[in-house]
Amino acid sequence: MAPDRTLQLLRQASTATISTQLLARGLRNTFLHGLKPLTQHRMAGPAFTLRCIPAREDIDTLDVYKDYDHPQRKAIETIPAGHVLVIDCRGQTRAASAGGILATRLQVRGAAGRVTDGALRDTPEIGKLELPVYASGASPLTNLVQHHAIDINVPIGCAEVPIYPGDILVGDEEGVVCVPKHLAAEVAEAAHEQEELEAFIASEIRDGKPLRGTYPPDEATLRRYLHTRSSG
Repeated sequence: MAPDRTLQLLRQASTATISTQLLARGLRNTFLHGLKPLTQHRMAGPAFTLRCIPAREDIDTLDVYKDYDHPQRKAIETIPAGHVLVIDCRGQTRAASAGGILATRLQVRGAAGRVTDGALRDTPEIGKLELPVYASGASPLTNLVQHHAIDINVPIGCAEVPIYPGDILVGDEEGVVCVPKHLAAEVAEAAHEQEELEAFIASEIRDGKPLRGTYPPDEATLRRYLHTRSSG
């Protein structure tokens, strides 16, 4: 589990800033394209993964829901508090990966969020939760129509981004970015510094300063910034 300060700083930072910091470290494929928030809550937490393969009609019948150890249900009941459930649906959205009851159970168990590159059902109900939730769309069809949940807490691909258990998933109003766990603390601190500087630059631009010398900042602008920080 990442330190509280790291998670707090990542939760405060935008996915745009975090993506830039990851790019500076050579990582280009970190933003989960196509996922949108269903609730209005920011998210940061380590990944706990669920992998789905295509469903097969003779196996994926409604009877499987009688099995409390079905991987989909087991993932809900075993995810550690503070973690984000990340579901690999191969980008397929014809059927939902889960619905409102399971999302409610995740919230009660203290999960930090739910992320899927598939669809969700019961989205009006999910939208009222305190749980951060991100998905590629909505579908009323149960997961058995298209998805067979098979592996828990293994490396997956979600929206074509590699997600390893323990990587930090950060979500804001624009979407979700994955921060490799070994870079989480470093990226969190750098993202905080970047946003402090950019807030100063934005105020300079609002005051009429030109882009040249201000964005990116030259030495004079940086001196003004450092002076403002020290006097503040």
